[in-house]
Amino acid sequence: MSRIIHFEIAASNPEKVISFYKSVFGWNVQQWGNEEYWLAFTGDKSEPGIDGAFFKPKGAMPGNGFVNTIQVENLDATIEKVKTSGGELVVDKMALPGIGYLCYGKDVEGTIFGMMQEDVNAGK
Repeated sequence: MSRIIHFEIAASNPEKVISFYKSVFGWNVQQWGNEEYWLAFTGDKSEPGIDGAFFKPKGAMPGNGFVNTIQVENLDATIEKVKTSGGELVVDKMALPGIGYLCYGKDVEGTIFGMMQEDVNAGK
């Protein structure tokens, strides 16, 4: 079974939104390299929950809102299942070096979600 492993919050003004979540929930947020992408650490690893990120949307990604990423065993096979089940791929598969492969799809009602296959050799 595949589980949600990461969330993303799309924001047209990420710094403003990050400030809100830090102030309200006490999250620790750090920019990922030089990217317009900020990692959100929501609590202690020994407690239940997941970490996520903030990003400035581009292309087919939504303007504001949450995107959940689901871990899968085989990303290529899952992409095909999305397509044959009436969904679509909206952001092609990409390598996240040292982490894995990621892409984004839409379900049959247009909700965007991420899919990720872990692979420490990705991008090498």
